[in-house]
Formats: sequence, structure tokens, C-alpha cells
Amino acid sequence: MKLLVDSCVWGGAVGVLQDAGHDAIWAGSWQHDPGDKAILAQAFHEHRVLVTLDKDFGELAIVQGLPHAGIIRLVNQSATQQAALTLLVIERYQDELARAAIITVEPERVRIRLPDEP
Repeated sequence: MKLLVDSCVWGGAVGVLQDAGHDAIWAGSWQHDPGDKAILAQAFHEHRVLVTLDKDFGELAIVQGLPHAGIIRLVNQSATQQAALTLLVIERYQDELARAAIITVEPERVRIRLPDEP
């Protein structure tokens, strides 16, 4: 799967995702932060699922209606858990991600919002 990992996610997660066979890039390696809208737009144009800790991306996608190729938001997850949880989400919910779902992973639950839901 093609992934754009936000700079707020532990940088080591990218190597774990790549080792698992995913095409993952990390925004933290860019020379400057272009801002949330530009990151979301780049992920969409490159057909990459955005992996983030930041709730602002969901607001951009839902409230402002900006296009996206799927979002995985990790909530209150330690850096050491971020890669493993992302891999688990990709494995369990790849069909939903292919439909540009927004998946929020909290310690006690997973919420999935499909693009055709209000």
C-alpha cells in the first residue's frame, strides 16, 4: 500500500512499513513542513493513505470536503506502537482504505468513517 506518514508520527515507523512491503514516505524528512492542506493534497494526488496523529486532517476531509485517499489517525499510541498498529489497520481494513475511509485507532476501539457516510 502507498502511505504518506505525517511528520508527527515516529520516523522509525516508516522503515518498519517499508520492510513490510509498503511504499511509505515520511513528511518528517522534507526540508520544510508545507502545512496540512498541502500534505493532504499530496497524499491524494499520489494515491497514498495518510498516517497521522493529527485530528486536523479529518476536519479538512470531513468539514471542508477536501479530497483524500484515506486517513489512518492514531490516537494516544506510543511511538513504539505506531508502526505495528498501522500494519494491523492495513491488514484488517484494506478494503475500507481502498474506499478512502478515515480510520481512527484509539486504545480501546477503532472507528471507521467511509466517504459516503454523513
